[in-house]
Amino acid sequence: MLLQNERSEIVRFGRKMLAARLTSGTGGNLSIFDRNEGLVAISPSGIEYEDMTPDDVPVVDGAGKLVEGTRKPSSELGFHLALYRQRPDIRAVVHTHSVYATTMACLHWEIPAVHYLVAFSGQKVPLAPYATFGSEELAARVAETIGGYNAVLLANHGLVTVGPNLATAFAVAEEIELVAQIYYQAKCIGTPVIVPEGEMDRVIGKFATYGQKG
Repeated sequence: MLLQNERSEIVRFGRKMLAARLTSGTGGNLSIFDRNEGLVAISPSGIEYEDMTPDDVPVVDGAGKLVEGTRKPSSELGFHLALYRQRPDIRAVVHTHSVYATTMACLHWEIPAVHYLVAFSGQKVPLAPYATFGSEELAARVAETIGGYNAVLLANHGLVTVGPNLATAFAVAEEIELVAQIYYQAKCIGTPVIVPEGEMDRVIGKFATYGQKG
């Protein structure tokens, strides 16, 4: 089986995404890009995460052509491939419909540095303009908006996060959902005080050495 480990990871993190309430039903999608092989494992379209097996996870090439598997790839295959083409450091993509991040997306609000944990994305979480789901236009807008960030809101749609592996991209999705909830609650009470850009630069620098390395 091609990309056996990657396909198993798609199944595992799909279930984690559901358990963490980052999506519901069959919503959202995940992928991993093996840059050495030039192959992408991506969640299948319209299959319940709890029922999914590694055999259900299709493998496509960089052009989106099915290489192995019988299932139809996610309808958002286009923006996954566009992100991989946009930045060589991206090896995994997570797309969620998490409630608070999606609320911000429906308001067409970026998420500023209301809490230092926005550093999981960068200085902020930018907003990609609306386009129909699964369209080439959406793929182009996501790729144009991502810049050097690790997260981007899709207007009236949801959240996309990226990383060097699926665990990191998933962690970004979890943390940005938390920041989105904090931002929402702070806005309900008053005017949030934004962390200054210089301090965010320091936080982003500290994030580079956070945790256990090696």
